[in-house]
Amino acid sequence: MSDWIRVLVIGVAVIAATYVVLAVLARRLPPGILRDLVAFIPACLTTARALRNHPAVPRRAKVALLGAIVWTVSPIDLIPEFLPVIGPLDDIVVIALAIRYAARAVPRDVLLDAWPEEPRLLLRLLGERSPKPAA
Repeated sequence: MSDWIRVLVIGVAVIAATYVVLAVLARRLPPGILRDLVAFIPACLTTARALRNHPAVPRRAKVALLGAIVWTVSPIDLIPEFLPVIGPLDDIVVIALAIRYAARAVPRDVLLDAWPEEPRLLLRLLGERSPKPAA
């Protein structure tokens, strides 16, 4: 195996191991705003992927969601990912805008079914208040 392939394999393995460690550590966070922030991008990507395959979602919303997914996983960004705190900001904005755009045309129950986290996070993203629990 040539040296550049070996370096590439090692690099991919290190990145994958880092993601696994970060995912394990994120699961240990206490409930609150920090845990919500950590879960936001994966939840948005999962929702976008689920809505891309749902028959109730109009084609224009599917195109917007696909564009957001491609933007998020692309290594080319407006703000480089290595910058602390603000690095993933462009990804967050693009995926949030795509989900808000799609939410206008998608039935609410389909949207809530596709969201893997607590519904209050999605409702907050959409600018709605969470329903008050019945007393």
